[in-house]
Amino acid sequence: MLEDLLARWITHQRWFAGKGRPLDGLSIDSDTPLGDGLRHLILSVRQAGARDRYQLLLGVSPELPDRLKHALIGVSDEGHLFDAAHDSSLTSLLLEGMATGRDHGPIRFRTAPGVEIDTSQRSLVLGAEQSNTSLVFGDAYICKLFRRLIPGVNPELEVVTALAARGAAHIAQPYGWIETDVDGISTTLAFTQEYLTTSNDGWDLALASVRDLYGSLPEVSAAEAGGDFAAEAHRLGIATAEIHRELAAAFPTDVVSPSEVKRMVEGFRRRLARALEEVPALAEHADLVERAFHQVEELTGKVRVQRVHGDYHLGQVMRTPVDWIVLDFEGEPGQPIEERRALASPLRDVAGMLRSFDYAAGHLLADHPDGAALRPRAAEWAIRNRAAFLDGYADVCGDDAALLRALEYDKAVYEVVYEARNRPTWLPIPLAAFR
Repeated sequence: MLEDLLARWITHQRWFAGKGRPLDGLSIDSDTPLGDGLRHLILSVRQAGARDRYQLLLGVSPELPDRLKHALIGVSDEGHLFDAAHDSSLTSLLLEGMATGRDHGPIRFRTAPGVEIDTSQRSLVLGAEQSNTSLVFGDAYICKLFRRLIPGVNPELEVVTALAARGAAHIAQPYGWIETDVDGISTTLAFTQEYLTTSNDGWDLALASVRDLYGSLPEVSAAEAGGDFAAEAHRLGIATAEIHRELAAAFPTDVVSPSEVKRMVEGFRRRLARALEEVPALAEHADLVERAFHQVEELTGKVRVQRVHGDYHLGQVMRTPVDWIVLDFEGEPGQPIEERRALASPLRDVAGMLRSFDYAAGHLLADHPDGAALRPRAAEWAIRNRAAFLDGYADVCGDDAALLRALEYDKAVYEVVYEARNRPTWLPIPLAAFR
């Protein structure tokens, strides 16, 4: 039975969100033919009384070539069943659908305004993602399949298409998307954008700079090392501010009153209290964090809120030969869409990027034989690049130091708990934020 095959297979997929919990059941909500040998399935998976939905491109073939053995789901009376996202001869139907804007039953294919799609490109699956599957078509497009389906328009599609309509810089050109109705709500299945072939990941560039500093002579400062990153950090600050300005123009904005700010700080305090119970090493910094929270409570003016990125760090930005490009406006994938679309202070994104600079400087020290000796150099690198980023951001948008400090401490409190649970050797990185 197909459901039994899928139930055994899905728990081993890296994008499956329910790992470690037994399945109560799996059923097929919809099964739509997209072409010869290709079907689109929406699966309902029940675990511990809750239900999650996932999408699957199901390939069916009498025989399975060696190149697709890793994608095998099982063998049934129909033939060999496999995850067709890995079969470029079948995924071409996705590109053709978006190019023509045609529908296949309840599955709707759409083309972004003002673009043409070259359907001759062949796909290759990127292997790094955890929660989605991305297909790179030649050197032109990247199509993200949202494996776990949450009813509603995905924030990434919503934000990027709105910014593209304004001609905004610092985004990758949208080309098309796929959608269907889930629970009567139009829901994004996939989103295709320009593939940035000549770009470099911000995290990789930052790490290269850190390695250059660590490999240089002790008397060489971060400013003098060959891979100094400060100029790029400054440009990234400018790009971040310009993205925030475009988001404020493309979507509604608001202001929150001091009483609402106080309620936000109470949320910070509850998170701090839970963290203190779980990570005793945080206790020596609790007074410092509390003072920062109290400073925000004393703010008398209203705080501006708007649409933001929501999960902003060096891994979400790419440096092209021309400028910085911001990716993945999806927000925190584990959060409800309503939360990811909620208005927030743009300084939330700024705080996330500042924490990312600290991580870039410190994470190489976890297993480094000279980690203790290099720690002052790591701090120097982080301070220099944080300052450069903030200078670039303030050139365009300005900032509020008290609110930014509180947001950064709240982020670091979250990181302390995460590292204590998952990567104890990395715990010194977020703890250093309070020194």
